[in-house]
Amino acid sequence: MGPVHATFLIAAPDQPGLVARLAGFFYDIGLNIIDASNHTDAFMDEGPRFFMRLVVDLSGLASPAAVAALGGSATRGAIEAAFRELAASLSARWSVDYSDHVPKMAILVTRDPACLYDLVLRQRAGELRCEIPLVISNHPTLEAVAESFRIPFFCIPITPETKREQERQVLHLLKRHHVDLVVLARYMQILSEQMLDEAPPVINIHHGFLPAFQGAKPYHQAHARGVKLIGATAHYATRDLDQGPIIEQDVARVNHQMGPEEMTRMGRDVERLVLSRAVRAHLERRVIVEGRRTVVF
Repeated sequence: MGPVHATFLIAAPDQPGLVARLAGFFYDIGLNIIDASNHTDAFMDEGPRFFMRLVVDLSGLASPAAVAALGGSATRGAIEAAFRELAASLSARWSVDYSDHVPKMAILVTRDPACLYDLVLRQRAGELRCEIPLVISNHPTLEAVAESFRIPFFCIPITPETKREQERQVLHLLKRHHVDLVVLARYMQILSEQMLDEAPPVINIHHGFLPAFQGAKPYHQAHARGVKLIGATAHYATRDLDQGPIIEQDVARVNHQMGPEEMTRMGRDVERLVLSRAVRAHLERRVIVEGRRTVVF
């Protein structure tokens, strides 16, 4: 394993000197910034907002300069405590994650295997830096897929009468396996507000059309309307159904020669690509959520 890096995500009211003060903080404790991106959004209702992603090499943390600058305690906790004071002076929201922490990602599925296969294969190929400790479903259909990759599979059926109990069991599994991220890979259930309040961040994939078709067989509906574009949207799941902050989107052009099955195949391709991009952005700590929207570095 190479040097450990810390990734800081910061959101604050825009003001002069922000980049200098943030960069200066790490300069003062002798830590090298190896990657930095920032953006100012001038169109926020409450006034311009500043967003920044900083990746810092922690190799110098044990140096005498760092120890002295941090009051004799050159630890991650000391860095966070000192940065917390700086963030408070800037009225900033912030978070930090470390490269030696490998996130654990749970995948929730129903019967469609496309996104499940794609996520697992990308994870095994090293494209998604995470562990997949379990797959959860409300149907047994995809158990063989999970078993083929030697991933524990949990089938917890659900009915309107058992929904709360089923979600309680799912939450128990997420906590037991120390899950950091939940991905709804064509999981055909609506999560309750209670579930979303207690669960880690949840990313969902939605077939986003122009227009957006609801209900069963959306690609068949799109074919019947003669659409020219089909697409998909990956977003964080919130209490507002399919209205969460958008992380990634894409579209594909279709034409009158394509039947419903061909549109479905193309739609699944787009869904897989969009979902994997969104998951990767989250795992790489490139997403800042600001209200109902995101900034993706």
